[in-house]
Amino acid sequence: MQDVWPVVIDERRALIEDLSDLSGTQWATQSLCARWSVHDVLAHLVDTAKTGRITFVRDLVLARFDFDRQNQAGVVRERATTPDETLDRFRAVVDLRRSPPAPLDSRLVEAIVHGEDIRRPLGITRAYPTEAVVDALRLQARTSESMGGAKTLLAGLTLLADDADLRLGDGPIVEGPVLDLLLVASGRTVALENLRGPGLGELRERGGWSR
Repeated sequence: MQDVWPVVIDERRALIEDLSDLSGTQWATQSLCARWSVHDVLAHLVDTAKTGRITFVRDLVLARFDFDRQNQAGVVRERATTPDETLDRFRAVVDLRRSPPAPLDSRLVEAIVHGEDIRRPLGITRAYPTEAVVDALRLQARTSESMGGAKTLLAGLTLLADDADLRLGDGPIVEGPVLDLLLVASGRTVALENLRGPGLGELRERGGWSR
């Protein structure tokens, strides 16, 4: 994609709309991110929207170069006393165009995957822009695991989308909706149930996701 920001901003606005009327129980729902509730993931999105290159490096140093510690510190920093307050914080950063020192398509991964981290446990569906999902998946497939990608996991496998113009890789096929392929490439095992193909067993074994 030539410019990711209009898509990212649209996704932020769509998420705000979806979250505007949640109950307290829904806010406390376990997200697809381990150890994070729906409220926690929203706080993470506030933090990442505010994070530029300089602040990213600063926070990583403070976290002793531990990405998980850095992310958790951001959640603690941006998670307000109530979900409504955190949602107001998200509204305040909706139009920001900041990024850490990473490919800009990583902002698509952030918006789409974390959108699903929140929506799927709540039973909310969204039709994301197909081109954006494809670009996000392509980035995950060429990014190392140390940087949050799935390069080793997907090596020697072919990802085939049944709802988009995407055939990626070489080897046994793993087929399914492009959004579910992206989620699995981002470590969200809930999407495995929507995939099929001769390469699925190998994918499960590599990820330690045996039935």
